[in-house]
Formats: sequence, structure tokens, C-alpha cells
Amino acid sequence: MVKILCGIFGCISEDVLEKILDGLKRLEYRGYDSVGIAIIDNNKIIIRKDKGKISEFIKNLDLNNIKSNIGIGHTRWATHGAPSKENAHPHMDCSGRIAIVHNGVLENFLQIREELIKKGHRFSSKTDSEVIAHLIEDFINNGLSLKEAIRNTFKILKGSIACAIISTIEPDKIICYRRESPLVIGISSKGVFCASDIPALLPYTRNIAIIPDDKIVILEKNKVQAEDINGEICKLEYNEVTWNLEQAEKSGYPHFMIKEIFEQPRAISDTLKIPLIYIDRAIEYLENKNKRIYLTGSGTSYHACLFGSYLASHLLSMDIRPVISSEFTEILSSLENSTVIAISQSGETADTLNAIRYAKSKGAKIIGITNTLGSSITNLSDVYICTQSGPEIGVAATKTFLTQLISITLLFLRYGLKKGKISEVDYSKLMSEINRIPKIIEEILKKSDIIKNIALKYSSKQNAYFLARGINLVTALEGALKLKEISYIHAEGYPAGESKHGPIALIEPGFLCIFIAPKDNTREKIIGNIMEMKARGAEIFSIITEGDEEIKEISDEYFEVPHIHYILYPILCTVPLQLFAYYVAVFRGLDPDKPRNLAKSVTVP
Repeated sequence: MVKILCGIFGCISEDVLEKILDGLKRLEYRGYDSVGIAIIDNNKIIIRKDKGKISEFIKNLDLNNIKSNIGIGHTRWATHGAPSKENAHPHMDCSGRIAIVHNGVLENFLQIREELIKKGHRFSSKTDSEVIAHLIEDFINNGLSLKEAIRNTFKILKGSIACAIISTIEPDKIICYRRESPLVIGISSKGVFCASDIPALLPYTRNIAIIPDDKIVILEKNKVQAEDINGEICKLEYNEVTWNLEQAEKSGYPHFMIKEIFEQPRAISDTLKIPLIYIDRAIEYLENKNKRIYLTGSGTSYHACLFGSYLASHLLSMDIRPVISSEFTEILSSLENSTVIAISQSGETADTLNAIRYAKSKGAKIIGITNTLGSSITNLSDVYICTQSGPEIGVAATKTFLTQLISITLLFLRYGLKKGKISEVDYSKLMSEINRIPKIIEEILKKSDIIKNIALKYSSKQNAYFLARGINLVTALEGALKLKEISYIHAEGYPAGESKHGPIALIEPGFLCIFIAPKDNTREKIIGNIMEMKARGAEIFSIITEGDEEIKEISDEYFEVPHIHYILYPILCTVPLQLFAYYVAVFRGLDPDKPRNLAKSVTVP
């Protein structure tokens, strides 16, 4: 699996070069190894590109005598062809009249490339993306207009595509196309813009439209027009983005990740305000008692699925099966009359989208849970719940994970109430507990220095186990994922009861074992697991309920969280583990916002 989400930014505006470079900087979090721009000046396309960081690219950029009001830019994460100047975007056709930038992966590019080479086309890169420019050129050489050539090109190409095109044939236009990979546009008095993600546009406009799948959008000065692949005019839906620029930037924090951890009380509060009509619409797809219900997601979102499975068992006495998205088609064959709850923070996760498409082809209904309204997951779902996290820039998911847990809890609680599985009294009590969570997390965050000191103590470790029982296995898995993602420490989340069936063989003096051990019905057993590890010399760091003196006594370090209903402990106990991972990474001299080999969203299977 390749983890990728390149960045596109384009605009028609004054000071176009400055705006493109600024837009690309705002997309750095998506992960990249090369950068490039293309602008039109005096009816000539000028391209500058190279591998490496944007800051170095800008330092070496010499375009002082160039005047332009139209251009496109790109940050690339290598999939086809190694990181190099030649493989960096933008790519141009043989004639020098067309330049393109592309996110996604083309499935049939090799066949098309071979056919174009036979016709005399010469390729300068090893990327799949370059065939787009050459294929457009080929159609133009056969007498088609630029727009007709672009339509025919995207009818032929298979795979995921977000593309922006400029051409000296129509030098006043940027032509965009989207299929599966994200692409948004914006318009204001400052110009017209396209980008891979909303934060890149916020300095210039809040009037944003997400390009629907399989649509072509033509940007001109003060004008935007959308068409379907056959040229029929269609309407774009604009939304006024309520995020301010400060929300999309660091707000004085040293990193996005710590900023977003501290934003979690607000994100949860906003998610708790989701209108019940959206929850009730989703419930309609859970109510048929003959249906099987599945949860699917990848990475952190899969942990949210696992939480949902435990929650359904404990609250509703229902067996709802969590399935990792990348394995969905391998495990499940009969999905008729089933419902799939698909979870993705970006709404563009390729493995999850593939699982959705497969499930729909087998007759399943889809409930989507995502943080991105208008994303592919919302377009493919029969009904969806949009969490209210706001923009999340840090690669490691934090506030989006907690809002996923809140959304699943709201969905299953409401379903339990409507089906008579939860009484009005119990529902009210649980909702009262849930409504306390933002304030409780605020109190936990006020004690972040405790975690900071513990992180300093353990920051030189090379291995760690995260151990828990019951529903808090979710917390252990997520805690281990966060630590390995951003600190590069080998960390495993494991059911504590299984630790003696293999993992305990690695325990030696000084081995770090992190136990998630709040007061619930598994507490007595997990005390035994702590003692097993302690007897073999492990160092014990425990997340516990306030006042648990017994576990304090047998732990080397501990962090206390307030008492809450046991099914909600994963929400509280995740926060100190997020902080722990963050501070360990910082103490190891790493950038937690940009972990190696990872990007914010996985848009390639």
C-alpha cells in the first residue's frame, strides 16, 4: 500500500506566482518529495520544478522578469518513477502547448503510453501522469478542440484523477477534472482558484465548491463553469467555509498535532451538536433485523470501527463486525441486505472507498462517517454523518478520531433508544456523561506537563507494548499506532490477556509496558497482567481512573483520568496517549506533523 496525497494549487489572479507558492506551502502537510509550477507568459508555458523541499525550490527560483496572471503548481509524492526533477509535476506535451498537474493513479497508463510512443510521442518522465498531457495533444492533433480533447482523454483514462490543465491554445483558462481524488475550487474578488484541500484557499476565499466526481470545471477570470464528461452544463454547489485562517494554521503552537490535540474539547462539543435528523436518517439503515451490519475503515478509522463493535455488543447486544478496509473484498462475499458503516476522516481513503464500491455492487447500503462534507465517501453513501472536527493538518489523526468515537456512540445510543434496547433513563444518563466529555478533556489537557515528564523519561526506548482488555483494546491499538507513526519507536497494541501467548517472550528489564487500566469489569484481570510484566522487569506506565491506589502502587508511572461510564473510557484515555506520542517525538528531535513515509490521507490502494 502506498500512502499518498499530493498537492495541487492553481489560480487566475494578480501576483499569481506568489499565490501558487503560498498555496503549495499550505499543502506541505500532505507529504511530498518534489515541487513544481507552470505559468503562461506571452503565450508560452514556463515550467520550473525540482525534487526536494518547497523552501529550497523557492530559494533557487528565478522568475523576476516574468509577468503572468495564470498558473498551476504541484507537490508530488512518488508512486511511478523515483523522486527527481524529470518526474516532478507539471508535465508538458511534446508541442509545449499543454501543461498538467495530477493527483491519483492511472491504471491503464502503460497501454496508453505504448500506443502514444508508436505515434511518435516522446516522454520525459517515468510517471503515469505525463500520459494525460500527451493524450490531450494527440486528440488535438486529430482535429479536436482543447475542451473536446480533455473530455475524450478522461473518458479513456482509468483510475483516480484530480487534474488541473493550462494551455496556450486557450491561455486564459485553467481546466480541472476530478474522479475519486479530491479537488476544490474557490472564487472571490481576489481571483479564481483550485486546490487539493480547503486550507490552501482560505487566504483568498471562503466561497468553496467541491468538484463532483467525473466533472470538468473551467476556470476563467471572475468566472467558473462546470460540465459533465459529455459537455452538459451542470451546477456547482458553493458553501461558505466557516473555518478561519487561524484554525488552519498553528495558532502559536509549535506543531499542528499539539494544536489539534488541544482543539479536541471544541471538536467534540461541535460534534455533539449534530442535528438528530442526520442520526435518525442513518438509523433507518440499521433497523432491518435481518440485516448484517459491518464497520470498515483503515488505520485510526479502523480503531473507531473496533470501538463501534464493542459498543454495539455492550449497549445493544448486537454482533456488528469490524473489517479492515483493505481486506474487505477478501473476507466478505455475501452482502445483500447488509449495511456497511464506512469511516474515513478525509472521505477519500482509497481502501475504504474500494470497500464501499464493492459493498454497493453486492447490494449493501452505506452509512458514511467522515470529517469532510462533499468528499467521495459522502457522495457514495446512502446517508452520512459529518463529524465536526474542522481542519486537521497534522498527519497523525487526533481530534478526528475522537469525533468518530463520539459520532458512533451517538448513532448506537439513539438506535438503542428507538429499538427499546436502551431505556429512556439509561439513555439520559449516558448522554449526560457524554456531554461532560469536553470539560473532562479540558481538565486532562491542563495536566499535560505530567505526560510531558513521563515522555521525557521514556523517550529513548526502542520498544513498547500497549496492553488493555475489553473496549480499551481500542485505546491500546490507537496509542501504539500514534507512538510508532511519529516517534518511530516499535510499538504494539495487544490484548493484555493474550500477552502471555507470545509477546511476553520479549520482556526483559527496562522494557516499556503501557497499560490502559481504568476501573471497569476487566480491572482485576489486568492487575494480574501488570504483575506478570513487572515480575520480568518491565517498566509500567498506567492510565488509570482517579484514586486507583492499587494500580498506582504497582506502576512506575501513571496518569489519572476522571471516572466515567466504562464504555466512554477510550475517549478519555486516548488523550494522554496522544500527548505521550507527541512529546516523545519532540524529545527525539522529530517533526510530529510530518512523519516519514506517511501522508494525511491514503488515496492509493
